[in-house]
Amino acid sequence: MKLYEINKPYNTGRLKVSGLHSIYFEEVGNPNGKPILFVHGGPGGGFSESASQYFDPKFYRIILFDQRGCGKSTPTACIEENTTLDLVSDIEKIREFLKIEKWTLFGGSWGSTLSLIYSIYHPKRVNGLILRGIFLGRKEDDNWLYQSGASFYFPKEYKEYSEVIEPSKRNNLISAYHELLNSKDEKIAENAAYHWAKWELGLITLNPIKEIEEILQDKKANLELARLENNYFYNHIFLEDDNFILANCEKITHIKTIIIHGRYDMDCRPIGAYLLHKKMQNSDLRIIDGAGHSTREEAIAIALVTATEEFKNFLKN
Repeated sequence: MKLYEINKPYNTGRLKVSGLHSIYFEEVGNPNGKPILFVHGGPGGGFSESASQYFDPKFYRIILFDQRGCGKSTPTACIEENTTLDLVSDIEKIREFLKIEKWTLFGGSWGSTLSLIYSIYHPKRVNGLILRGIFLGRKEDDNWLYQSGASFYFPKEYKEYSEVIEPSKRNNLISAYHELLNSKDEKIAENAAYHWAKWELGLITLNPIKEIEEILQDKKANLELARLENNYFYNHIFLEDDNFILANCEKITHIKTIIIHGRYDMDCRPIGAYLLHKKMQNSDLRIIDGAGHSTREEAIAIALVTATEEFKNFLKN
């Protein structure tokens, strides 16, 4: 199973979704195909040109969009008017604007979180979910990644990430980074963004990313990712219920769902995928051996393409 060739979009546009934000979107593939929405990670990760490669362009009408504050959406790295329910509303506005009755959602990492929350709020609009690297958005998930957990497996990298913060504030790194990332001093914010992004990029693959420093040269992308991720996790993804997804799964158990998770995912622990699967007993859980979190890993990429191929028969009916 191979990735599909990159195809140029047949439609691009911007959608004004609030007084402040405009969302950039693209459509790729077959205009009359089965609609599938690519929900990127982060928050603040944006989508890349390669995002469409998981889908057969002859079968799928592929919709890609940059969430508020990142990629080609404007304004950049903006945390104002930027909450989880704002993003849920944006997805629904895109669906209505493109005159789509029902669609499949394809989301990884934070994209899995947002896809699940959107589906819980709009279950009648979703005919399927393909999810990778499940992130349940709980405080314990934040703590594992940014405070104490992954730190035990990457002690050298954690030392560099944590030492940006003065010792007296290291008991809450998310809060301490929040102050730096939103500093009015551009250099302070950019330095914090570099170290936040470097810590996370260092965890997502089973083997280290060789070109990590080259990737981190993009200061705009660093700041979008770091400031938005940090603000969402600082605010506990703007939901009062810390266990919102698992507590509301009964609303979406009827939706066909494939869950793909790397066995050695240090970014989002496999236990999250397992707990979701147990709540959604009709889901298909696929733990990928020899893989971590990222779609950069061949085994994860192949599993995702396999899932979109399997979905073809389901969506034809």
